[in-house]
Parts: sequence; structure tokens; C-alpha cells
Amino acid sequence: MKTAIIGAGLIGSGWAIVFARAGFEVALYDGVAGAAERAVALIAQRLHDLEEHRLIADRAAILARIRVAASLAEAVEKAGYIQENVFETVETKRAIFRELDAVVGADTLIGSSSSGIPASAFTGHVACRSRCLVAHPANPPYLIPIVELVPAPWTLPETVKRVRALMTDAGQEPIELTREIQGFVLNRLQSGLLAEAWQLVAEGIASVADIDRTVSAGLGLRWSFMGPFETIDLNAPGGVADYAQRFGGLYREIRQSRGTAGDWNAELIAQVEAERRKALPAEALGARAVWRDRRLMGLAREKHRAEREEG
Repeated sequence: MKTAIIGAGLIGSGWAIVFARAGFEVALYDGVAGAAERAVALIAQRLHDLEEHRLIADRAAILARIRVAASLAEAVEKAGYIQENVFETVETKRAIFRELDAVVGADTLIGSSSSGIPASAFTGHVACRSRCLVAHPANPPYLIPIVELVPAPWTLPETVKRVRALMTDAGQEPIELTREIQGFVLNRLQSGLLAEAWQLVAEGIASVADIDRTVSAGLGLRWSFMGPFETIDLNAPGGVADYAQRFGGLYREIRQSRGTAGDWNAELIAQVEAERRKALPAEALGARAVWRDRRLMGLAREKHRAEREEG
């Protein structure tokens, strides 16, 4: 099956790896001259890292499945699925979907990598809208497999079903939302943790580094293998109901003590920015992102090993 990747930035490049790794033919297109070619060079580097971590076996074969398309029409020709990754504004997305509507096949499905804009905001004007939805990944999608499938009011159930099957075939972990909601699921969960993290800094309870460490050396270790509900289900002898009885009052008091989450005001943002830049200069951000990806590769390798042993 052929997939088309529209927009060759970091997310688009990641999606190209996902689909090519799974055996799909990938057409990569970007309206900015040279962007797709630069993306292929980045993809080659990432494939080298993945092979070093024994997460892929033949990077040359994977890379060979990815080709640069000279036009949007060429990219989507005979594609069974399109993943759109253009700049995240309603106007930009409405424009690209208008262009896609003019060239897309009659049965082709289209997912948008939108991280917050619902599909109803940019697909209502196109004839293919029943085959459109949000397919929101985490970054990088070839290492973090979650994909949020968020239908617009006019998205056909069959579209969601088919995209879910396709994502599963590609090695991803899709979840379905029953309807649109601001921030979807992943960012709403993240927003709760971030709100408390910012507030703890604002109140001088702990440093930015120690709050980060609480997650990386604490919550995050469990959450890399199981979600919050399974975590608490295992943290009381009688399961989740027992946990709620034991600790529900504590969490209720915490919520009541907060009322509403505080704003991320300019002074607070500057404080956190200063702490982070002291720990990591701005010019080192790119290298640290590569370090992050390689750590994720190591984690993915160990998870795959554990799953094989358990199976």
C-alpha cells in the first residue's frame, strides 16, 4: 500500500519512518523547495540510529521505500492513506485540504497530525470530509507509538475503523475518541501534570530540576509500561477501588487546595526558562533531542525484549 506524507518537517519525517518501516511505500511532499530532500537526509540519520539500537534490521530497504514527490498530485496518486503535517493554523490546514480535495482518490483516507485543532475546523468545506479525521501522534512517532484518532462530526465510522486498522498494521498504538474535545486526550492529560508542575515552581516548593526528576525517576518509570489507572490498581491490595478508598480523600483535598490552576505568567515563564537554560544552553537543544531519541530507542529495545520473553 502507498501512503503520502504531506509536510516534511519533524513530524512528517517521523511518519515516513513509521510507514516505510512497516513495509508501506511512502511518497514525501513539501511545498517548500528542498524541504523533502532535507527530510530524507534526516530520515537516513534516524534510521542509522534505529539500526544501531537493533530496532530495525535493514535501513537501506526502509529508506528505499521513501521517495520525494515533485507535486501534491504525484504524492497522493494511488495512495490509500494520506498523513497531513502542515503548519498548525486553521488557515494553512484549510488551504491544504482544499488542494487535497482536488486531487485525492475517491477512496483515500486522510489523517491530520493536528495536535489541537479539531478536524471540523478545517475539513467542513471539502467533498472528501467524510474520509478525514485527526490522527495525532506523539513526537517522534516511530518511537512513541500512540496515535489519537479524533473524528469530526461528519467523519464516517468506517473511516475511523479503517485508519485504526492501518495504524495498527504500521506498528502504532491507536486510540479512538468518540468526539472532538479541546486538546484531545494526550494533551489534556499532560496539561494536568504541567499545571501542577508550573504551580509548584511558582510557589517555590521545588526547583524545576527536582520536579523533572520526580517524573523521570518516579512516575515516568511506571508510566513507560502502564497507564495511571493500572498504576493505582496495583498500588493497593484490593485494586483500584481500594486505592480510591484509601487515597481518594487526599487527592480531593489537593484539588480543593488548588481551586483553579494558575496562569503561566511572564515572570514564571522567565524563571523556568532561566533554570532550563542554565541546565541546558539553547544551542544544545538539538543535541539533547537526539540524546532523548536514543534513550527512547534503548527503552523500546528493552520493552520489545521483555514482551518477547513474556510471549
